[in-house]
Amino acid sequence: MKASPVSSLSISQALRYSAMRTQGDLVKAQKELDTGKVFDSGLALGARTAHTVTFARDFDRLNGIVDSNGIVAARLTATQDALSNLTGAAQELLGVLTASSSGDAAASVTRNSGRAALAALTSILNTPINGEYMFAGINTDVKPLDSFADGSSSKVAFDAAFLAHFGFSQNDPAAANITTAQMDAFMTAELEPQFLGAGWQANWSGATDQPIVSRIALNETAETSVSGNHDAIRKLAMAAAAIGDLFDSNLGAAGRKALVDKMVGVVGEAISSLAALQSEVGVVEQRVEAASERMTMQADLFERMIADTEGVDPYEAASRVQNLLSQIETSYALTARIQQLSLLRFLG
Repeated sequence: MKASPVSSLSISQALRYSAMRTQGDLVKAQKELDTGKVFDSGLALGARTAHTVTFARDFDRLNGIVDSNGIVAARLTATQDALSNLTGAAQELLGVLTASSSGDAAASVTRNSGRAALAALTSILNTPINGEYMFAGINTDVKPLDSFADGSSSKVAFDAAFLAHFGFSQNDPAAANITTAQMDAFMTAELEPQFLGAGWQANWSGATDQPIVSRIALNETAETSVSGNHDAIRKLAMAAAAIGDLFDSNLGAAGRKALVDKMVGVVGEAISSLAALQSEVGVVEQRVEAASERMTMQADLFERMIADTEGVDPYEAASRVQNLLSQIETSYALTARIQQLSLLRFLG
């Protein structure tokens, strides 16, 4: 019979190594319990790992578009509010112009109404949302509308057009003799090109014609902003600027009446265009909302598929964590007992 030596140190070391492995298993089990997924999908799933990677990629992409749609929806809501405010300003101006056309509004009231409408237009278009100008097209860091103030490019161009057409400024006494036909010719030859032609972007606008185009679904895009170069905005600016400026000049009664009669029609057209524009924005809002709902449903489906593939039973994971903790505690206790073994203590 052969006796084999037994070392308390070797037993202690074996228990220590076992405790280290158990601690590593505990880390993995705790992570599975916290995340609800297997610790190493490649090891657990093998060839099926490619499916979970694809599902996770599509899930993240869908959620990313849904999140961006939230920003788009906020911009569209702000655009609708701005268009409503522009419509209100245009309607107030139209009411004063109608009264002025029939002789029921003083020149100062008409002038102030034009100035108020232009101030409202400038303020609304130049108000940034989240650091971006929503009426600037793709030039979101540029103010879309220049202020109509002394020394501004828009005011200088307006004054130059009047001077070039009549040969004197609007504050010259000779302006009182401008006839209806002369004023009609000025509005057609000079005023309309300033606002409805190339003069608009040269002197007034910093916006681009191209609005923001956003991806609202995996295979769907939409124009999600309104450019400050829209005809409705140009026409409202033309009427407000002309009324506010020329009703503060030496323009005579005939010239003023011709101006008011023309601008009543222009503001009416602007109001109709603003209503149509609001309808278009409303359609885009519905498209964005519907796209987000569809993608949310798709993302939920991908999430369930990922959970079915990578998921772990939370009760089983909790039980495994508890068992591993018990093993570690037992290992610590045994190690402590073995370390207390001593030949001297045994002999004593």
